[in-house]
Amino acid sequence: MKNSSNETFHLPKLERQPFEPRALKSIVLSSITILSAVFACVPLFSVLIMLIYRGGKRLSFELFYALPPTAFETGGGFGNAILGTLFMVGLAALISVPFGILAAIYLAELGKYNKVAQIARFCAKTMTGLPSILAGVFAYAAVVLIMRNYSAWAGGIALSLLMIPVVMLTAEEAIKMVPQAMKDAAFGMGCTQTQSLVKVILPVAMPGLITGVVLAVARAAGETAPLLFTALFSDYWLRVNEPTASLAVLIYNYSGMPFENQIELAWAASLILVLMVFILNIISRAIGGKKRI
Repeated sequence: MKNSSNETFHLPKLERQPFEPRALKSIVLSSITILSAVFACVPLFSVLIMLIYRGGKRLSFELFYALPPTAFETGGGFGNAILGTLFMVGLAALISVPFGILAAIYLAELGKYNKVAQIARFCAKTMTGLPSILAGVFAYAAVVLIMRNYSAWAGGIALSLLMIPVVMLTAEEAIKMVPQAMKDAAFGMGCTQTQSLVKVILPVAMPGLITGVVLAVARAAGETAPLLFTALFSDYWLRVNEPTASLAVLIYNYSGMPFENQIELAWAASLILVLMVFILNIISRAIGGKKRI
């Protein structure tokens, strides 16, 4: 670089030195982060590979319409367990999603500084950390003992107890992330609080709401303990007022049997359960992407 006196100035090179303390610290921390991510992915991918290898060998159309075999029989399927899982998880979603989103609206917008909101938020966070078997015990006492029978209704209610806090907390965070400027603009245009919620806040927060619902459904679909207390198991097709089969309980029952046919069915059921959750995630991402546009 030259000035008016034709004198040349040399600017220092702005290059990071490899052995500079801060550069070494950055390299070490980045390496630790990468290694931690790799080690965390090893169990995940190992389980997925084992599921595809062991469960994929038994995949066939028979699995989706046949009933479970008895002890010494071969073949069979778990169509009743797939149908039972879809019914109970769907029932749990119908119960938990409206209540969870309404509670999230109250926590994030209507009563964010209210004492009731603080207590509800604390209870929801506590429920997410409690063992799932407690939901089964509660549903057993509140539903099974009153109906005097195990049923799909009781299983769906038990799963909804696990889904409500997940939906509520994730929906609250999604609503809080809506920019305040958008809310103020809605009020500035003359919208009421209800109109602002319906036409501005909820559509903008929709991707986060869908993510929360998917997380809750994924957790509920893989739960076994609550269903052991409420829906139990059945070798027959869906009867909502009687014991009902589910994939999670079928995997639990068959994985400990000494018969190779049942063990193979347990692996195949595990793969089907993972695929169901995976497909649901893809659908939710697609819907969330459209909402962003």
